[in-house]
Amino acid sequence: MHPVLGMVSYGLGTLFGFLLFAVLVFFFIRDITQKKHSVLRNYPVIGRLRYVLEKQGEYFRQYFFAGDREEMPFNRATRSWVYRLAKNEGGIIGFGSTLNLSEPGSIIFVNAPFAILEEERQTTPALIIGENYCREPFTARSVVNVSGMSYGAISRPAVQALSRGAAQAGCWMDTGEGGLSPFHLEGGCDVILQIGTAKYGVRDAHGNFDMARARALAPKVRAFEIKLSQGAKPGKGGVLPAAKVTEEIARIRGIPAHQDSISPNRHTDIGTTDQLLDYIARLREELGRPVGVKTAIGGWAFMNELCEAVNRRGLEYAPDFLVIDGGEGGSGAAPQALADHMSLPIFEALPRVVDALIESGLRQRVRVVASGKLNTPSRAAAALCLGADFINTARGFMFALGCIQALRCHTNTCPTGVATHNPRLQRGLVAEDKFQRVANYAVNMNKEIDVIAHSCGLRHAREFRREHMRVVEGAFRSIAMNVLFPYPDQAPRDPRGQRMAD
Repeated sequence: MHPVLGMVSYGLGTLFGFLLFAVLVFFFIRDITQKKHSVLRNYPVIGRLRYVLEKQGEYFRQYFFAGDREEMPFNRATRSWVYRLAKNEGGIIGFGSTLNLSEPGSIIFVNAPFAILEEERQTTPALIIGENYCREPFTARSVVNVSGMSYGAISRPAVQALSRGAAQAGCWMDTGEGGLSPFHLEGGCDVILQIGTAKYGVRDAHGNFDMARARALAPKVRAFEIKLSQGAKPGKGGVLPAAKVTEEIARIRGIPAHQDSISPNRHTDIGTTDQLLDYIARLREELGRPVGVKTAIGGWAFMNELCEAVNRRGLEYAPDFLVIDGGEGGSGAAPQALADHMSLPIFEALPRVVDALIESGLRQRVRVVASGKLNTPSRAAAALCLGADFINTARGFMFALGCIQALRCHTNTCPTGVATHNPRLQRGLVAEDKFQRVANYAVNMNKEIDVIAHSCGLRHAREFRREHMRVVEGAFRSIAMNVLFPYPDQAPRDPRGQRMAD
């Protein structure tokens, strides 16, 4: 080496060593004198390794330590299934399943001794929502659809890819409570406009519902959905951090920019079942579109009250559809106390809702949509067995977009560009490419649900009933869902003839 280059190299190495020493001394003094963290006070500098491992541990576990079926909220096997469907690689595995069929809660479908032949199979029929009760009823073609994800909670390219993919697959897209953006309409898909507690997109300057704004948007959407609550945070409004409230999002929502956007925990103008029915009837009459309700379920009371009120007042007051969100449902940001412990999971909530509709004679009037971790064909088919007409999934479509479950939805640092408004990170999500994965996922979900139906001896997915599904209670023991949740005419009743509530 040339002597001059050697001296320069030596000098740089010495400088680097001095800077490293200075940094270590700085953190040593800072750590040993601070009073907030005991570990750092007792073990300066070295103690920082504990916080690094704690922060990065969830990511290391995901890729190196956790088994295929161990992770939450979605394990590797589930994510891989969704990725394969989105990439059109098929749901084929080799050697055998890794699912433990002795695990309580595992789903087993009842195969028919003579499966349906290819020529006997039928296309799963579309269903009409709002027929005979509104001026513009909506024909829903796909069993699987895009659940509510607000523009704001997810990025512009994510919304654009979902809109284009949903149009190609023939499924609807729910706007979420953030209002209708131009990007929801880009692909030309069927759009359901959700009206949340803050009335984003259809509110006046004071935050009250603005019928004129809703009327202007009605021709662009297929239906309206009144959001009472969602499974991830019933009783708590949505939260969009200030970093995500851009000028554009603020304009769409009708709120100030660069400030935290916090929804009320309930509609201020809907406080009783009768007020809800009045609201539904008024919207349907003014807007001419089907009107539904999204809610989490805590027990029998709400559905019984709703059905009783509809029968008392008339079928024209009934919601055209109900979106039932299980307690396992997700959200970009939710208090852990509510996400972990509030509201019934979808497979317990759904039979209660369907049974209340059957008993009250409203089952044919009201369509039922199920959501809450229904992102695989098996869980979606299970919800159909329990009485759902349609399936909504949000996180399934997020995985189709490329989500890696980094658990950073609320931080604006999503590494895949799905849930961030950082232009550098959004660059990773190319809508022109990802929309095809969205379409593939929806189409293949519908196909595999039909595969399960055919194995059960059914011509299409709308023939599923509770007796086609069993749930594992323990080792060597499962129970049929029509026994666990008997149909209403088999349900126990009290001496007055009323269904016994628990």
